Amino acid sequence: MYRDIATKLVAAIQDGIFTVKLPTEAQLMERYQASRNTIRKAIDLVYQQGLLRRVQGSGYYITNIQLQHKTVVNLSARSLFNSHVHPRTLTSKILTFDTIHGDSALSRKLNIPVDEELYRIIRLRYWHDQLYCLEKAYYLRSVVPYLSTEAVNTSIWDFINEAYGIGIANSDDYLSLTNLNKEEAELMNLAQGATHLALDSCNYYKNNGLLDFSHTIFVYPDLALYFHTTNLANN
Repeated sequence: MYRDIATKLVAAIQDGIFTVKLPTEAQLMERYQASRNTIRKAIDLVYQQGLLRRVQGSGYYITNIQLQHKTVVNLSARSLFNSHVHPRTLTSKILTFDTIHGDSALSRKLNIPVDEELYRIIRLRYWHDQLYCLEKAYYLRSVVPYLSTEAVNTSIWDFINEAYGIGIANSDDYLSLTNLNKEEAELMNLAQGATHLALDSCNYYKNNGLLDFSHTIFVYPDLALYFHTTNLANN
């Protein structure tokens, strides 16, 4: 339950419901009809993602990354709130949505059997009517037996969580600079060879089972990446 409340807190922050400071624990207990312990665990999850800062004796304040004008990709949030890596109001244009069987290249990359059945999704994503990224994603059908077109058009992660109760336990993320190949350039109507930031991600659910692999190329201007690190040792 505390994970669900944490997700609602993140949404409230991103939607501008909480803009400066979180309500008190008592107010959140009433708002979400939850115990103090559940609220504290939910707040702690959000804090771990770098969305809050703790002021002793005063409470939790919203981190100012949420108030910046430029688009911020919060990579700290991937493990618990994968759907919030990107802005919440992205729109999608589906280029490919089909079922394939993995080849030797995918088998090596994902450490899965050859011929593993996968959903393949290639889509362009837009933010304020401007191209934001090109995303190529593969989902294991052994884990996600059905994906709807509506989910692919909106939020795949919301659909998976609601339909199957599956969340991300951990992920491996690789950032790199990539030069657009001919196919990528044509899909985005950009110059072949242009350099952009790419993110390769493998997401895992419970017991370290692979759920998906994605390759995302970001092309939105003024894009900022955010990482949050918590120092657990007292110096």
